[in-house]
Amino acid sequence: MKKKIDRLLGGFLVVLLAILVVAVLWQVFSRYILNAPSSVTEEIARFLLIWVGILGAAYCSGQQDHLAIEILPPRLKKADRMNLRIFINCLIMLFSILVFIIGGARLVYLNHILGQSSAALHLPLSYVYTVIPLSGVVILIYKWIEITNPEKYLI
Repeated sequence: MKKKIDRLLGGFLVVLLAILVVAVLWQVFSRYILNAPSSVTEEIARFLLIWVGILGAAYCSGQQDHLAIEILPPRLKKADRMNLRIFINCLIMLFSILVFIIGGARLVYLNHILGQSSAALHLPLSYVYTVIPLSGVVILIYKWIEITNPEKYLI
């Protein structure tokens, strides 16, 4: 299951990043060559950067490429390292539930109720912020996979 999520999320991030690059290139071209900057591509780039950054962080969490200070684990026995890994993943899951899923869902709901939309695209901002609870769910799935198979993901 992890490999499917990795492939799906990684492919989606590549597509988003490609669209982001094209939008930024068009913005630079229209600003400096055509002398007519496009506000639409500026918003597209901003929103895609938000999505790539937050979903990319969830992807890195699943790949265990996130920032970590490895002072204690190498000094522990294998069983203690597994218990520490499970404890850390439980804390990450708790944070993901409270901040990303619950807090993100409240942010999406609030923006939906207020009817806020972007200036150039007139896109509801609740669509943009949907990435926060979505990333929380992805992190939760990744960490659940790690907790249920602690020996496989032990550093």
